[in-house]
Amino acid sequence: MQIRVYESLDDLKTLLPAWEGLLSESPGATIFSTWEWLAPWWHVFGKGQKLHVLALLDGSSQLVGLAPLALTTQPVLPGLRFRVLRLMGDGSEDSDNLDLPVRPGYEKQFTAALLDHLTTAIRWDFCGLNTLPSHSLVGNALMRELDDRRWTCFTNARPWSFVEMPNSWEQYLQQLTSKERGKIGLRTRRLEKRYDVCYLKGTESTLDSALDTLFRLHRDRWGVRGESGSFKSQKRRQFYEEVSLMLLKRGWLEFWLLEVDKKRVAAQFGLRYSTTVFSLQEGFDPAFSADSVGFVLRAHVLKELIGRGVRRYDFLAGQDSSKARWGTQVGNYVDLHFARPLTKGSFYLRSVRGAAQGKAWLRHRLPKGAWTLLHELNLRLQRVRKPLVS
Repeated sequence: MQIRVYESLDDLKTLLPAWEGLLSESPGATIFSTWEWLAPWWHVFGKGQKLHVLALLDGSSQLVGLAPLALTTQPVLPGLRFRVLRLMGDGSEDSDNLDLPVRPGYEKQFTAALLDHLTTAIRWDFCGLNTLPSHSLVGNALMRELDDRRWTCFTNARPWSFVEMPNSWEQYLQQLTSKERGKIGLRTRRLEKRYDVCYLKGTESTLDSALDTLFRLHRDRWGVRGESGSFKSQKRRQFYEEVSLMLLKRGWLEFWLLEVDKKRVAAQFGLRYSTTVFSLQEGFDPAFSADSVGFVLRAHVLKELIGRGVRRYDFLAGQDSSKARWGTQVGNYVDLHFARPLTKGSFYLRSVRGAAQGKAWLRHRLPKGAWTLLHELNLRLQRVRKPLVS
């Protein structure tokens, strides 16, 4: 077994055929581990970071595992910055389901080789692997290996929501409550009675205008709440423009628009990989909120996807009533943070965990008014902190 290091996109691209073969054999592989997602992400957001992708090769030089890592610096306290390892795609709040793909059966060898490499090959303070699926083969093997080596390691779980979809639309409707089933038919018929309704799927010739629509509707949707939304960032708009074209060429883009009387009033931007579609961004015209245009568009998209063989619709991180109404199940992502023992990274992770435990203790014991005040002060402090990637 040997480790090969890739430190530029040009070098990494030479691994592409083997990379795609690895993903095809990795259970649970998602679009967020593909070249088509990570390369444009790095092109837009990678400035100031150093690529450090590790490929594990077996004795016949076959790729058996991939760790798409990047090294960045993170301010911790005034005058104190840490060298942080994390997964490509992390830091801009655009990616979930980030993982380290591996061929089944090589998990232990891969994690051992990864930690051996990190022990001596590069300088780093702590590693943060965020939004690993809870079923990640490498994630679970890595936690066992870290425990065996007595490295400092902490995990944090956060919810994600998804719908397991059956073979037909009629079967899917039976998974919903009678109330939600009734809403789909009622709201769709009402919209079609009031307007000339047209559903559109983004194509290469319409991609630019469709993205402009998404950016505008997303801004308008959040503007009602007094917020700017995700696409205030010019970098994020650039990323969506670059990644959309690459995904569209692979048949991996599920970009849908709803028009009423030739006016675009709702948009939903999703990604398809194998039989899963990931719902990433959406927007709607607040002037048509009473017509439930976003709701009607999602119902149409789900029906289309079921007919095209999609078997999971993934809402990604979070759980709330707007997702639960579609018959979601709830799983967990795992944030895995670790450092070598007796290092400043280890002490930092321990202090962060201690502060989090202290916060939980205070929350359960302080009067509600006092806790609310502390929580508001903390939110204000977070707003003035600069994000890792803007």
